Amino acid sequence: MSAAPQPPLSSGMTAPRRIDSARHLLQRWHLEDSATLARQPSLRNSMLVGLQAGLTVAIALPLVLLSPWAHLIGFAALGALAALFGRFETRRGRSRIVLLSALCQTLAVLAMSTLAWLGLPATAELLLLALACGVLFFVTVTGRFGPPGSLIFVFAAGAALSHPGSFADVLERGAATAAVALLAWLICLITEGFRHRPGPERRFPAEPARPLNHRLLAAARIVVGAAIALFVSHLAGADHPVWAAMGALAVMQGPHLHINLHRALQRLAGTMLGATLAWVILIQDPSAWTVIAVLFVLQFVTELVIGSNYALGQIFVTPMALLMTQLAAPQASGAAMAPERVLDTLLGASVGIAIAVLLSSLDDRHHLAAQHAERAAR
Repeated sequence: MSAAPQPPLSSGMTAPRRIDSARHLLQRWHLEDSATLARQPSLRNSMLVGLQAGLTVAIALPLVLLSPWAHLIGFAALGALAALFGRFETRRGRSRIVLLSALCQTLAVLAMSTLAWLGLPATAELLLLALACGVLFFVTVTGRFGPPGSLIFVFAAGAALSHPGSFADVLERGAATAAVALLAWLICLITEGFRHRPGPERRFPAEPARPLNHRLLAAARIVVGAAIALFVSHLAGADHPVWAAMGALAVMQGPHLHINLHRALQRLAGTMLGATLAWVILIQDPSAWTVIAVLFVLQFVTELVIGSNYALGQIFVTPMALLMTQLAAPQASGAAMAPERVLDTLLGASVGIAIAVLLSSLDDRHHLAAQHAERAAR
C-alpha cells in the first residue's frame, strides 16, 4: 500500500501490530484531518476539466436522446467521464491518458456486458466484478492515470451488468461509450490551450511510482475487500451492489492507512449529503432533458471542489451517479436509490478500512506508527 519501505524501528521497539494500527486510526485528529480543506494545485485545471466533461455531456447526450439509440444514453454518459483524467500532465501526456481512459471505459462496458449476456450465475458475476476492481486499480496505478482513478471504470463495469437482450446490444453499448469518450478526447484537445501545464516554474503533485510488489499486494487486497462488499450487499437484497464495491475500492486505493481512513470518513459524509440532494432532485421526477442539464452543473461543481476535500466532491458525485443510473434505467426506483447508496457506501467503506488494516503489510504499519508518533509529539 505504501509507496516505499519505511525505515526500521529503533532498537528496543517492537514491530507495530494490527491492533496497534487500529488504535492509532481511532485517534480524534484523524477526524479533524479528514475535514481539512486543502489548497488546490490548479483551480483553473479543475474548472477546465469539469467544463470539458460537462461540455461533452451537453453535446453528446441530447444527440443520443434524439436518435434511434436513446436507450443507450446511460452508456453515452459514461464515455464523457474520460475527460476527467490527466489534468496535471503535459500536452502529450494528457492526450495519451485520456485516450487510454476512453479505451479502459469502453473495455469495461464491453467485458461486463458480455458476461451479462452470457447469463453467468450471479455469484460468478460478482466474483468477476471484484476481480475487475483489482485489475482496473493495477492498470490505473501502473499507467499513472491519476485522479479520479479506477473508480470511474468500476462504475462503468457495474452499470454494464444489466442484462443485454443480444450480443448486438453489447456492441451497441461499447460503441456508444467509445464514441462519446472520443468526443471527450477531441474536446480536450481543442481546449488544451486553456490548461496550466507542468514546467520548471509550475510543479504539480504526482503520486510516487509504487514498486510492482506493492501494486500487486494492493490489487489483491482490493479484490478481497470488493468481493466481501459485493456479496454482503447482494445477500442483503441491494439492487446495486457495485456501489458497495466502489466504497471499498475508494478507501483501499489510497497509498497509506491514514489516507484509507480519511477516504472512508469523507466518502461516507459526502455520500450522505449527496444522497439527500439526489433524493430532492429525483422526487421531482425530472425529464431526461432536465437530468442532462443538472449533470452538466454537477460535473463542473464536482471538479471545482473535490480537489479541496474529497467529501465535498462526494456531495455532488453522488447525485451525478444516481442521475446517470436513472438515465440508463428510467424504470428504476428513482428516489429510492438514494438511501441504498448511503447504506452501500457505509458497507463498502467499513469493509475497506477493515481489510486495509487486517491485510496491511509491516511497511504500512510502520508508516502509520511514524505518522502517529510525529503527530503526538506536536
